[in-house]
Amino acid sequence: MNQLQERILKEGQVLGGGILKVDSFVNHQVDPNLMDVCGREFARLFANIGATKILTAEISGIAPALTTGIHMGLPVVYARKTKPITMPDQVYLTLAPSHTKGRMVELIISPEYLANHEKVLIIDDFLASGQTILGLVRLAEAAGSQVVGIGTLIEKNFEGGRDALKPLGVPIESIACIKSLDEGKIEFVD
Repeated sequence: MNQLQERILKEGQVLGGGILKVDSFVNHQVDPNLMDVCGREFARLFANIGATKILTAEISGIAPALTTGIHMGLPVVYARKTKPITMPDQVYLTLAPSHTKGRMVELIISPEYLANHEKVLIIDDFLASGQTILGLVRLAEAAGSQVVGIGTLIEKNFEGGRDALKPLGVPIESIACIKSLDEGKIEFVD
């Protein structure tokens, strides 16, 4: 069992409705040492895909994307959920449903940070339905970039996200893959 799985079992809370709360080490408070271990693992898994940039969504994807960027020597771009006044008028924008927010959220990227011909590695905290990641794919494609891999800290494989992403034809890696959260019990894929 890897360190992330151990931490999920120790501190993760099943809230029902397919929600796994990992706020104490990923989503609200971040354990930098654990994220460093995860970033190192993503760097190993994606060492040979030729990525030139890492893309994620704010806010929970930033920590694993940043540590992956450190270990791969790549810049990290994150899609904002609100447009600051410092961002240009012309942006890449898409909508994606947020399972934890219970509504659609905007994903916005400034064209100055995602250009044509980038080879993009997407790193995020969760792979559930795959809709947020598909939103990031749309942004990369709108910028003329190519997605070359997808990595997530935690995959809830019972929500079908991997199947939604398979048509992309890129490597998809998850550090911890959960088979079930039934009856409040966390069960990992072997």
